[in-house]
Amino acid sequence: MNKTNFTKRIISISAAAVCMLSALRIADLNDMNVVSDIDANAAGTLTAFEITEEMQIGWNLGNTLDAYKSVGTTVVESAGLETETCWGVPAATQQLFDAIKAKGFNTVRIPTTWFQHLDGDNNIDAQWMARVHEVVDYAYKQGMYVILNVHHENWIDRADIGTAYDEMRPKLMKIWTQIATEFKDYDQHLIFESMNEPRAKGTTHEWWGPEQNEVDTINKLNADFVQLIRSLDSPYASTRLLMIPSYCAASDTSIISRTVVPDDDYVAVSVHAYVPYDFTMNAEVSDHSTFTAAYSDSLATTLEGIRKTFIAKDIPVVIGEFGTSNFNNTEARVQWANQYISTAKEIGIPCVLWDNNILSSTTSPGECHGYINRSNGEWYAETVPVVDEMMKVLADDSIPWGGEKAGKTYNHEDINSGLTILDTAVDLDSALSKTGGNCTPGLNATWGQLENNEVAVKFTGGEPVIAITDGEWDNWTEVKAYDVDETNGIAYFSAEHIKSAWESAGLDVTSIEHLFARTNSTTTVSQVSILGYSGEVPTQPEDKTKKYNIELPSGSKSGMFVMADFTGTAGTTTNGCIGYMNDADWENVEWEGTIGSDGKLQVIIPISAIPDSVTAGEIQIWWSDDDSAELVNYSVYGTGDVEPTTEPETTTTVSSETKYGDANEDNKINMADAVAVLQNLANDSKYPLSAKGAINADCDGDAGLTGTDAITILRVEAGEIEQSALPLKK
Repeated sequence: MNKTNFTKRIISISAAAVCMLSALRIADLNDMNVVSDIDANAAGTLTAFEITEEMQIGWNLGNTLDAYKSVGTTVVESAGLETETCWGVPAATQQLFDAIKAKGFNTVRIPTTWFQHLDGDNNIDAQWMARVHEVVDYAYKQGMYVILNVHHENWIDRADIGTAYDEMRPKLMKIWTQIATEFKDYDQHLIFESMNEPRAKGTTHEWWGPEQNEVDTINKLNADFVQLIRSLDSPYASTRLLMIPSYCAASDTSIISRTVVPDDDYVAVSVHAYVPYDFTMNAEVSDHSTFTAAYSDSLATTLEGIRKTFIAKDIPVVIGEFGTSNFNNTEARVQWANQYISTAKEIGIPCVLWDNNILSSTTSPGECHGYINRSNGEWYAETVPVVDEMMKVLADDSIPWGGEKAGKTYNHEDINSGLTILDTAVDLDSALSKTGGNCTPGLNATWGQLENNEVAVKFTGGEPVIAITDGEWDNWTEVKAYDVDETNGIAYFSAEHIKSAWESAGLDVTSIEHLFARTNSTTTVSQVSILGYSGEVPTQPEDKTKKYNIELPSGSKSGMFVMADFTGTAGTTTNGCIGYMNDADWENVEWEGTIGSDGKLQVIIPISAIPDSVTAGEIQIWWSDDDSAELVNYSVYGTGDVEPTTEPETTTTVSSETKYGDANEDNKINMADAVAVLQNLANDSKYPLSAKGAINADCDGDAGLTGTDAITILRVEAGEIEQSALPLKK
């Protein structure tokens, strides 16, 4: 059996320093007569969920041991103890950790960078390990929980992470072998976190939409890490809590759901959740003075996604980083803190506050996560109300820890007590969508019957959705269940959610007349009833996705692509997809880009994988930094077996002396050249360019072949620029 999980940072030591430091540690502990939590725990072993409950709330020693040294913009290969303060943050002290403990924090996360402190054989410098050990003991000796990790490692965060597993694994294992050996006698108060935000750094999808081989690399490294720690000699080898991250330690369910958690009772997911981002960190948002209802809904949705994905499946979670930047909005931050910690406490998730020692900044206002003055251990006045609100919530006995682990409880009427509109079992199969075999027969259900009520669907197999239509069986609109009784196999759908979905399409609810139950897998629906319901239902999160209908050519789309033009605020990151229905399943092809200085973005989206039968879909915008991006135009190009949906292509003849743009060397510049470039970028072994063709194709003014070269060729074909202007001047 596999589970699903997350993680962050680490620490290690050379064999020569192990004996010396271990001896010193034991002497120090005995001399100080340290007792309380450490000695008490020695008599018994906590479960993973007992550990996370004791952790409660934590604080990050950010920008300190995780800092790395650079000369100008060049990161150096090796450095000494000076890295601790090279980012302008004072060195960690016992006084600082005393203040953290006194404020009510029970956990400290110590982000640590190792790559500048390794020799050629990946042995950790003894002086660096000794300093890390000293800082760990500032918290550990007080009975606090301590999280150690590997942080800001340039050999982990890399563009080729998807193909670098064989190179990365030995180094990660060597570092963790040293760390685990050094701290082998430390009890369950010490937690290891395998990596920090592992991702394809420098790529267009660094923080969103990882490729499967990138996810696979991270999953395999996490599994190796867990296996290694369990195999080493330590009294706590089998019971030490281990934190593992998904891709970039994301909190979005579309990413965390792809994390494979080893079948291990002491593995927790490590999540970073600066949510909602527009409130917590986005400096492009002009006003952060109000924690709006929309922000509240977004925060609730994120934490509920984490609960459903992990906590509800008995997989513990630690939110290893969270926080909200100081936009001089203390009152709004207090409201955010109240909801965040209240919800996390109800679910049973400890949260570790990110502190980078920056109270305010005019250049990076979204990165102001300073809470305590590192020099004197005093809390900043601007942050005291925020931290105090967190402690107030944790001290509130009316909010039981983990009381909502299983989710909200809703009181439903007996399914046999209402209006039954289906009482005969129907076998559904998504593979039979073309013949209607994925849906129940159409059932009569008017808005007059649905209003103020709910629909209950009894089922076995895959969880169903329901769809509603008007009297003409048009305007098919689907709604997901807000509650599922897994024991009895009943899914519940709120009339409020039905109304919201119907009206969002500009339709009048009084036109609703029919209802279906549908499956995305295989399901048997044995009963559908309309029940009375007067209780609370969860608020449906606002769907901010922007959708634009597009037409696609029928038949083979091999070699074809969509060129889409967007406008928006310069510099904003924007992403989305081309989505379409493939039989009963919604599928998509993702895209991402950055709005240029001219307020424009043009992306090229291959559509070769879209089935022959699909002739319509949507261009969707999922995210834009300031929600300003809009689609203004799209065209379909390519060399498929069908007529394109755009105007017939034109041809520009190139002289024998000048070949720029002529990627396929046919002495012309046209769509075929752009397609040749895109195909080569996608698979250069299958679609090679000749040496001269590659030189011809590199025409956008930047060295190296990219999608911009294909766009430049299309601009020549469209008459926007002259061929004689190639290569473009930058």
